[in-house]
Amino acid sequence: MSDHDTDETLEDLPLAALPLDAWHRACGARMVPFAGYAMPIQYEGILAEHKWTRENAGLFDVSHMGQLLLSGPDLDAAVEAVLPIDLSTLKLGQQRYSLLLDENGGVLDDLMVSRWPEALYLVVNGATKWDDIGTLRVALPDDITIHHMDEHALLALQGPKAVDALARHVPEAAGLTFMKFGRFKLAGHDVTIARAGYTGEDGFEISLPAAVAAEVADLLCAEPEVKPIGLGARDSLRLEAGLPLYGHDLSPETSPIEAGLTFGINKRRRTEGGFPGAERIIREINEGPARRWVGLTIEGRLPAREGAEVFAGAQKIGKVTSGGFSPTLQVPIALAYVASAHAAIGTQIEVAVRGKRLAATVTPTPFVPHRYYRGS
Repeated sequence: MSDHDTDETLEDLPLAALPLDAWHRACGARMVPFAGYAMPIQYEGILAEHKWTRENAGLFDVSHMGQLLLSGPDLDAAVEAVLPIDLSTLKLGQQRYSLLLDENGGVLDDLMVSRWPEALYLVVNGATKWDDIGTLRVALPDDITIHHMDEHALLALQGPKAVDALARHVPEAAGLTFMKFGRFKLAGHDVTIARAGYTGEDGFEISLPAAVAAEVADLLCAEPEVKPIGLGARDSLRLEAGLPLYGHDLSPETSPIEAGLTFGINKRRRTEGGFPGAERIIREINEGPARRWVGLTIEGRLPAREGAEVFAGAQKIGKVTSGGFSPTLQVPIALAYVASAHAAIGTQIEVAVRGKRLAATVTPTPFVPHRYYRGS
């Protein structure tokens, strides 16, 4: 799941403080505006933090995300009229990726949905959460309650040694598999822990009362495997993992089929429809979209950034949506929308960077394999 940078309207507003604002500053974080909040972009350096997370475990503060609890009569039917999800297959203790779409099938947000007792728990992107709440209030029946859990923080513990560090405090969490969650005690506090994340690594997301977030962050960072990690490495990790960032790779101008997110439209809904934008979505599933979101590896050392144009000969065929230098692969990588005729793996194309045409190859994603824990 994803988030996007501050835009002009957000930059005009005073920045909100995260529950861990003072904690980040005490840890030496460099703070920047992001999604309307002051957020830590790095502590000791993006490259070092990226490498640490790939090899050990990093603690990310993602409390800017929106945590919503939906409840009320006929909840599943009400939510299925808004999201292209099949809630009949979502069991207690499971979570699933889904999408909030407009009437044209454009992506308003991507989000996670979890089955709680008598409720559904949603995690939405920070910069879109107020719009999402507004969209849901309009779209859902009046007797559906939307509780914005703004008294909670959200921490992500990510990396191959995350399970070792967390299991010393919550042994039962080691029994979770990817996209499963449970309610546990951590340092004596009630928390919800899901085995999920946004780095491509194994890891956990921990929802907890904001008042105890600093205590839990100190506890976890006291483990030898764990260091605090900022937004900079979060972005380079998710880029290597081929995961979309809302507001860059996804927007109301993109459809989930173009973005390769057909799995976010559950199987029954692909034929039945009954959600916003269903007509376009089902048509693109059956006929194929005009463009597709692809991975690119670029020759040389110069990275292509968002907005760089993509060419096949003299023909402009697309645009880069995310790009950077891969610390793991030591090559520039990018994600781009290109015309479907040029989207096949191995296709040779060019990307315009600083007035030069750089040779690039359409490459499978993820660039670095996911290491989610699905059980032994």
